[in-house]
Amino acid sequence: MTLTRSSPGVSDGSAPRPRPATGRAVAVLVLLALAALIPLLGPSAALHGTGEAAAPGTGGIALLRAVLFAALCVPLGELFVNRLARTVPGAPPALTRSWAPYAAGVGFVAALGLASVVSTGNLVPHSPADLDIGGLYASRDGKLALLEVNAFAAAGLCALSRRPGTQVWPLAAVVVAEALRAHPTTEYSPLLGSGLTLVHLTCASLWVGGLLHSLRTLRGWDAPEAGAALLGLYARVAAVLLAAITATGVWSSLRRMPSGTILGQLTDTAYGRALLAKVILVAAVAALALWARIRLGRAADPLSACSPARAEVVTLGVVVALSGLLTALPVPIRW
Repeated sequence: MTLTRSSPGVSDGSAPRPRPATGRAVAVLVLLALAALIPLLGPSAALHGTGEAAAPGTGGIALLRAVLFAALCVPLGELFVNRLARTVPGAPPALTRSWAPYAAGVGFVAALGLASVVSTGNLVPHSPADLDIGGLYASRDGKLALLEVNAFAAAGLCALSRRPGTQVWPLAAVVVAEALRAHPTTEYSPLLGSGLTLVHLTCASLWVGGLLHSLRTLRGWDAPEAGAALLGLYARVAAVLLAAITATGVWSSLRRMPSGTILGQLTDTAYGRALLAKVILVAAVAALALWARIRLGRAADPLSACSPARAEVVTLGVVVALSGLLTALPVPIRW
């Protein structure tokens, strides 16, 4: 499959047509704006009629957490797919331009914003005087927040260095910090919960970021056979990642919502409602992935699988936004 671009000139006396790249950029910005509305407006919709109270600044915290998750997906996906691409016979040597430095910068800003909230005792700071940076070293959450800030800074430097693969270590530190933050020591079996979150977040980041970078890589390749081989490799690994995500997600949900109450809590609590929406979207993503897999194996042009894969990426972006919302909503059962 060859990607063609229209000529920037004017044809048959009509006004110049907008370039495809401009249209794609506008579409991406619109999608990002719509995805941002989910964590910003989601808390009020999820909490409506439940009798639960949201913490101050829930919408902003959910948005920052969603941005942090997205910034984690991009570089991990690049490292994952670039490694797969090196095993594809006949793959072009040139790889797509990396988004990892930009993702690290965005993640650094998001982590800094979350650290400022932690420094005020999980309250939204209204002025720099409200911040207690030194106090971050005195609490577990504060130390984890600082670790994420420093890890994204280190990941950005590694991405700009001659050995970008080294950014995997600071990115792994972010994943570990998020896993520990999500399960405080007051929770029942916090290490088990952290372990489940660690696997869940790692697999989700590789799945989301890997699919995004696979499609970006195919756009830069003029080798249909190599492109189909790369998609096939990614699809096989993605099936394992989806199984791990499903298993750890179900286990984590049952720890917070026991099987005897889960059906009621899925509709009567804010956390349950957001979780139900996420489950429905993940099921839709799985269906799109299956459709892409069928096209990849049976269609006359295997790269026609890119169409459902693009829809899968968009849906996964909504899932990431919902994941950020879930971290900010009150947990239905507190241990």
